[in-house]
Amino acid sequence: MFRMTPYKDFEPIAVAVTNPLLVIINPSVQAQTVKDLIALIKANPGKYNYATGGTGSAAHLVGEQLRLSLGLDLVHIPYNSAGLAIGSVVAGHAPIYIGSPAPALPQIEEGKLRALAVTSKTRWKTLPGVPAMAEIGYTDIEGENWQAVLVPAGTPKEVITLLNQEVIKIVMLPDIKERMAVLGFEPVANTPGESAFQIRAEIAKWAKIIRAANIKAE
Repeated sequence: MFRMTPYKDFEPIAVAVTNPLLVIINPSVQAQTVKDLIALIKANPGKYNYATGGTGSAAHLVGEQLRLSLGLDLVHIPYNSAGLAIGSVVAGHAPIYIGSPAPALPQIEEGKLRALAVTSKTRWKTLPGVPAMAEIGYTDIEGENWQAVLVPAGTPKEVITLLNQEVIKIVMLPDIKERMAVLGFEPVANTPGESAFQIRAEIAKWAKIIRAANIKAE
């Protein structure tokens, strides 16, 4: 079977944007903080599950990172989209949602969902009152969506440099930044070297979680 590898077949231009992930619960869950939620899960083995937008998604990997690092009895419930996962939590079918924040924002603002933490390195600007996991002592639980621009391996260096400059210009345009913020994205636009380092580090990090959680492609 033909397989492409990110190291041999592509050259990174830039990581363009990131999208933080949120840990969100139905308000009926008796937890005001992540520590409260973890205590509930530990006190009630087999009772709690978490919904995401799909198997193998960034949210799924973060959920398994949470489960494995804290030794939780927590079951993953995959849906075909973030919207369906959020709807399930609003309806009370699943108590926890892990995933992109933008689709859940209206329900959070209406009090139908309660945001407990972001799993990115820093707080999400749209919900500044919601802490990052590292702030509350869970430094091993960190992950987010990110989108990178890649080109085929062998692309001339001068072309890579030019494309990197153009990507940075685009994502830093005020109207683009404003639109991305509505969708939950924040600009990064790093260098090709920084992108390559990030891609390698992310692959190594999540490969360990995938193996430990025995996640299989569907």
